[in-house]
Amino acid sequence: MAGFSFFYFTGSAASTISYILLGYFFGRKWQRFEALLGSLAIYLILAAIALMVVGVMFRRLLICPRPFVGNPRGTTMPAIRRILVAVRALDAKSLPAVLKAAQIARACAAQIELYHGLDRPVYADLDGLEERSLLELERELKQRAVRRLEDIADRLRQHSIKVSVCADWDFPAHEAIVRRALSIEADLIVAAGHATRHRWPSLMRLTDWELVRLSPLPLLLAKNPRPYRHPVVLAAVDPTHAFAKPLQLDQQILQMGRAVSLALRGSLHAVHAYARVPSGSVPEAGFTPALIKRIEKDAERAASRGFDRVLRSSRITRAHRYLIARDPVNGIAEAARRSRSAIVVMGAVSRSGFKRLLIGNTAERILDELRCDVLVLKPRKFRNRVPSAARGPRLMGSMSTDSVGFY
Repeated sequence: MAGFSFFYFTGSAASTISYILLGYFFGRKWQRFEALLGSLAIYLILAAIALMVVGVMFRRLLICPRPFVGNPRGTTMPAIRRILVAVRALDAKSLPAVLKAAQIARACAAQIELYHGLDRPVYADLDGLEERSLLELERELKQRAVRRLEDIADRLRQHSIKVSVCADWDFPAHEAIVRRALSIEADLIVAAGHATRHRWPSLMRLTDWELVRLSPLPLLLAKNPRPYRHPVVLAAVDPTHAFAKPLQLDQQILQMGRAVSLALRGSLHAVHAYARVPSGSVPEAGFTPALIKRIEKDAERAASRGFDRVLRSSRITRAHRYLIARDPVNGIAEAARRSRSAIVVMGAVSRSGFKRLLIGNTAERILDELRCDVLVLKPRKFRNRVPSAARGPRLMGSMSTDSVGFY
C-alpha cells in the first residue's frame, strides 16, 4: 500500500510540474501558477511520508520476519521454542548474536533468554575490598550485568519478542553457557564467533571452539554482522559417514536446515565434499595414470549416488546441490562462497586425546575458513560431559595468569 501511494504521489507531482511548465510558457495567470506551486509542495510532502512508511515496513520485515507456523506436507522438523543467547560484551555497540537470535525467535515464535556468565576471577586482596564483603561485590556486579541485559532486552520487546535475562557467577564461560541452556531446556544456543583465527584454541580455551566440542544442543555461531534477508542455508552432509559419524546425522542436518530456511524465508542448498582418490583404493603394486583416472571416476559415481540417496526426500533442486571433489574443509568453504550462503549447517563428532590430534574435527577447523554463520549439530546420542552444578564465582588470593576462557 505504501509503495502504491509513493508511485501515485510521484506521478501526480510529475503531472503538476508539467502543468507548471505549460502555464509558464503559455502565459497563464500568476495566481494559477502560484496555486500549482502549492499543490506541488503538498505532493512532495506526501511522497516523503510515503517513503518513511516504506522504510519502516522494510526495517520490520528485515529484522522481524513473520512467524513461520507448521511443517510443509507433514514433514518432521525440529521445533525452536526457546533460544539462549550468550552475551559476552555487554557494552558492545554491535551484537550480531542478539540480532540473529531475534530474527529466528520472531520467525519461529520462540522465546529468548539473554545470558551473561560472570566468569572473571574475583581477587580477594584488591585494595578497598575489606570495606565491603565479597557477597556485596558479587551482588553489585551481577545487578550491573542484569541492568545492561534489560536494556538490550527492551529493544527486542519492541518487536513483540518474549525476552528474559539472566546473569550468574559461573566458569568457565563455555560450561556456564551449556549449563544454563540445559537448565532452561533451550532448543538452540546462539553465541558470537571468535573475531580472529583460532590459534592453539585448546590452550586458550576459546569459548566458541569449546562450545562446538561440548554443547549437546544445536549451536549457532554468529560470524557475520549482517542480518538475515532471505538467506541461503547450506547443509553439509556426508553420505560416506567418514570418521564414524552416525547415519542419522545427515537427516538431522537437512531437517534443521529446512526448518531455518523456511522460517527465515530463505532457500536450502546442500554440499557433499568427497575424496577424489579414496584412501586404500590404490593397490600396493603401484598405479598408472589410467588406473588413477578410473579410481577418480568410480569415486565420483559413488559420491553422486550417495549424495542423491541422502537428498531423495529433501526437495533440493539440482542447481542447489554441490558435489565437490575436495577435502571437507575446503569443499564446504568453496560451496559456501559459490552459493553466497548466510548459514552453513553441519554436524560435529567430539573427540578427545590422541585420536583428536590425528583426525581433528571438521567443524572446528572450518570455523576459520567460513565468513558466514555456522550452525553445528551433534548426534542425538551425544553424551553431555559438562557438569550440571554451577561453580559460582572464582575467588583468587592474588593476581594470576591462569586462563578462565576467552572469546
